[in-house]
Parts: sequence; C-alpha cells; structure tokens
Amino acid sequence: MKKIVIPVLLLASLQMSAQSNAEKMAATAMQLWPDSVTAKQTKWSYDMGVILKGMEGLWYKTGNPLYFKYIQQQMDLFIQNDGSIKGYKQDEYNIDMVNDGKLALLLYRVTGLEKYWKASVALREQLKHQPRTKEGGFWHKKIYPNQMWLDGLYMGEPFYAEYAMLANEDSAFNDIANQFIWMEKHARDEKTGLLYHAWDESKGQKWANKQTGTSPHFWARAMGWYADALVDVLDNFPANHPKRKALIDILNRLVNAIEKVQDKQTGLWYDVLNYTGEGKEKNYFEASASCQYVYAVAKGVRKGYLPETKLAIAKKGYNGILSKFIKEENLPNGQAGSQTNLYGTVKVSGLGGNPYRDGTFSYYMSEPVIVNDPKGVGAFLLAANEMELLPTLPIGKGKTVLLDHWFNAEMKKDVTGTLKPFHYVWEQKNDGGFSLLGNVFNSYGVATKTLYTAPTAENLKGADIYIIVDADNTADNPTPNYMQPKDAEVIYNWVKAGGTLVILHNDKGNAEFEHFNQLPEKFGIHFNEDSYNRLSGTGYEFGAVYVSKDNEILKGINKIYQKEIASITVKSPAEVKLQKDSINVFAVAKVGKGTVFATGDPWLYNEYLDGRRLPLEFENFKAANSLVKWLIAQSKK
Repeated sequence: MKKIVIPVLLLASLQMSAQSNAEKMAATAMQLWPDSVTAKQTKWSYDMGVILKGMEGLWYKTGNPLYFKYIQQQMDLFIQNDGSIKGYKQDEYNIDMVNDGKLALLLYRVTGLEKYWKASVALREQLKHQPRTKEGGFWHKKIYPNQMWLDGLYMGEPFYAEYAMLANEDSAFNDIANQFIWMEKHARDEKTGLLYHAWDESKGQKWANKQTGTSPHFWARAMGWYADALVDVLDNFPANHPKRKALIDILNRLVNAIEKVQDKQTGLWYDVLNYTGEGKEKNYFEASASCQYVYAVAKGVRKGYLPETKLAIAKKGYNGILSKFIKEENLPNGQAGSQTNLYGTVKVSGLGGNPYRDGTFSYYMSEPVIVNDPKGVGAFLLAANEMELLPTLPIGKGKTVLLDHWFNAEMKKDVTGTLKPFHYVWEQKNDGGFSLLGNVFNSYGVATKTLYTAPTAENLKGADIYIIVDADNTADNPTPNYMQPKDAEVIYNWVKAGGTLVILHNDKGNAEFEHFNQLPEKFGIHFNEDSYNRLSGTGYEFGAVYVSKDNEILKGINKIYQKEIASITVKSPAEVKLQKDSINVFAVAKVGKGTVFATGDPWLYNEYLDGRRLPLEFENFKAANSLVKWLIAQSKK
C-alpha cells in the first residue's frame, strides 16, 4: 500500500481549511506520526488503536478518504498478508494488545480482505485462553497474575463484542457483561462511587489493600478507559440481552460519581480523583481523562443511555479542555505553518512491574506529563467528534428512518457461513452497505431501524422516513417479495398522513419493475426499465450529474455521481427536481401531508460516499447530508 506522507505545506493547508478542532488535531497527528503511531514500527501497541478510533470517527463524519487511508496504512505496518501480526505475541496474554483489533475488524468489514479477519481471529484466540480470576475476570497480563485493571475493559471488551456480533458468538455477551459487572463489584468505592485503578484477587501485591484487594487511589484515566469501554461495547451489544440494562446502570453510576469530582471552575478532572491528602497541591488537571469523560458522557447521552441533563458535564468539560490544553502553535524547527497541540497528558501510570509501581499518590505524581501523547490525542479526537455533533443532533431529534428489507431482501453467508441480510443494510460497512448513510442520519439525531416484514399501518406507525431500495428481481432473490396492491395502499396512506417516502430504485437488469411500479405510480412517478449514465472503463465523468444552484434538495452541491440509472416518467402530482439532458433523475411528489422522493439509482451506498474511489469533485457525501436535512424538513409526522 502506498504510504501517506503529509508534507509541511499540505499540513498547513489542512490546518487552514480544517472546519473543526477534530480535523485540526488529526492533521497534527498525521504530521507527528506519518509512518507509525508507535515509537518503533515493530511495536504493536494499544496507543495506535486510540488514535485510529478517533480517525475512524472523522472518516464517518466527513467522508474524507485520507482518514481511512491513514488507518489502513498504520495497520498494514503490522498485519501481514497471511494475517499474522508483526510484533504481537499471543502467549504474553497482555490484554492491551487486543485493542488494535477494533481497527482490524473495521478494515475487514470495509475491504473484505481476509488478512484482517485472520488477524482478528488471532486476537480472539488470545481472549479464549486469557488467564482469569476464579470468578472469570480477565487478568490484565500474564505477568500480573490475579489482577483486573479498569484499563483492560477498554482494551478487550469493545473488540470482543464486535467480534462476537460478527462471528455469531451469542454466548460471549454474558462473558462480556460479566467483565464489567465483576470489575465494578470489586473496584467500586461505595462512599464516592469512584472505581479504584485495579483489583488483586490474591491481595498479595504491595499496592493491594489487604482486606479488599483494591489499589490505593482513583486514577482518572483508568476510570476514563472503563467509561469509554461501556459506551463502545454497547454499540454491538444485543438490544434484547438481559444484561444490557446492567451495563447502562453501571454507566449511570459511574457518570454520577465523576460529576461530583468535576472541577466546578474549569470543568476538568484531576489526575488522581478526589485526593485530599498530603501533597494534594501537586495534583493536576489531566487531559486524556478529561477527554475520555467528555466522550463517554456525550456519546452516552446521544445514544440514550444517560439522561440529557448529563450533557452539561460534557459541555463544561470540553470547554475546559479547549481552554486549558489546546494550543495553536508554530511548527517546530523553524518550519513554516502551525499545528494544534494537546498539553497535559500523563505518559503512563501503572501498578507493579519492575521497577515497582506502588500506586501511591507520590508515584502517580512522578510520571511525566507530555505534549501530544497518542493516548491523549486519540481521546481528544473521540471527544471532539462527539461534541462537534451537538449542533446538528436537534435537527432530526426524535425522528426515525425505517429501511426496508422486505422488497429488497437479499441474503448472503457471512464469514461463519450464516445467512444474514445483505446489500443496502445499515450494518454493512463494505461497498454495497448503507452504514455511512446511517451515520449521516444519526448525525442529525435520526434513529435508524430496519423493517424485515411487509409494511402495515402498525409497523409504519413509528417511522417518519421510510426508505425502499432496489426492489428484488429473481437474480437478486430466488423468491422475491413483490410489491402487492395492499402494500402500495398501506404506504400511500402512510405518506398521506405525513410520512416521507424515499425510493432509491435501480436500472434495467438490476431491479424489478412490473410489480414495484404499483407504488410510485400512486404518486405520479413511473420508473422506466432502462439504463442511463452507463460507464465506459474508469471514465467517472460518464456518471456525472450536475446540479443547478437553485436546487432545493441538494443545496450548495455542484456535481454528484450516479451510474446506470433508470429514468423516470413524471405526471401530477409529481414534479421533476433534477435532470441530466432529457433524463429525469430526481422526482418529488406531495400527497396529503406527506412527501415522496424518488430516483432510479441506490446512489448513496458506501462505495460512493466513503471517498475511497470517486474523484474529489463528486460530492455524494455532501449531497447525502443535504438530502437527509431536506427529508427531515419534509417529515410532518
């Protein structure tokens, strides 16, 4: 893979054009670590995963392929073509080494390359054999016997949950939930609600309390790891699992505890939380933990795990981070330009080892505090990504977009041989998926759901926007669910009552027309069984559709990409909203309180949103954002 090199002039350009604090910090990170996030290219380290998760969030938010390419470049330094991981030793049973597996799973899901799955399998094998406490909790490392650390929950559990979801390991979710439950049971202080850095089941460590086994203090970043692990693991934790509520309850208890120790003036958190003993004046506000808490709280509120009142914690904390830790400074060594730097991150804090770390307050204060530590930069990216969503979330708050998987009901065997929904589904991250479109809807506060059965008045009741994509023909599905008159009538009545229907059909040979047209024809729209904008080789310009400045749907968009589209014939009440030459590309109909948007191409799937293939002048990602905002505005339900 071609290495990404970001020269000084390009960095300066990125900084000047950056629209957000997250983008500015990402530009700094790519300048600081163009080859490897770790000190040595042969070092497979958890630090890398923290940075790259922040880059992943930026890619979702911007559609800028530079962020994805950076992730892939960094991981490809370690993951070999046979799936082996350079510098990784499974038999060390160091749970920190599992963290980067989150990015291996991302790369597998996006590219489908087998080497990334093989690397993920190797990390899953480590967890299968990871030494455990008598109760079943993962040891932090083989060299730290009988010990559970808060840090380890972040390193292992989000990867474990995503892998279990992909590999259909349903029984694993009990184990995942128990890791959090056991950690809280042993590490939580009943008086303050704070969690001690670690717990030694044997009570044999010098740092361990001889009655409880806990370490002496509440280290801020340890609780930050644990908090972030909770909100991340819930992304892939089954919605109907009986222990899901237990995880959300733990998160709420944790946030209540950190709220009490948040500094009232700055909104920040001290490195050792709630410390009032000798030498307390040496305690300091710590950047990485403050970023971790902001991320966990903001994401927890956005996902509905925490009450909205808790968002004030994140807002105050983020303002403190920007004020105290973020500085725009000239590039070093006399280079032209500037960069965004993060101050105030403690390099490392651990327990035991050689030389021995005794967990005292003086020990924590002895560790160096540095500028642009990868853990701090990564935590800031995560926090900034969440906080920068806040202005757009109210736009569609409380609304739901329902994606059809009945008329388009393609199935495909996954990596385990299990049949699963495939093609134009929210969960699918590769070319034919709708994961990026789902992220766009989510960024405007709209909940994404899927309908796996025929539409009825009852199951459409909770939907504000209903998307039907590429109705199956027999080539897609041997037993298609064709549009029926009763289906069309149900959907018509739903639109009339205020629903917003989105039809993203397909061209001749790739979709079914005869039955499906019963639906759009109720709104004055007919899909013609033809195919336009057919490409010749790699000539992307053949797929260009130019947008006029006064287009009400794609505001500020100049050019989009649609290939092999079915043309549309329009009659009242429908109107043409976009054309190429004499071909009708977009049509809109208003019926009763509702709206119908139609086009003859499923053009918003990942392949044409993620930026990895289309030339930059095609604005499909920006167009998706504009369309989603327009759809939200049409919704009257």
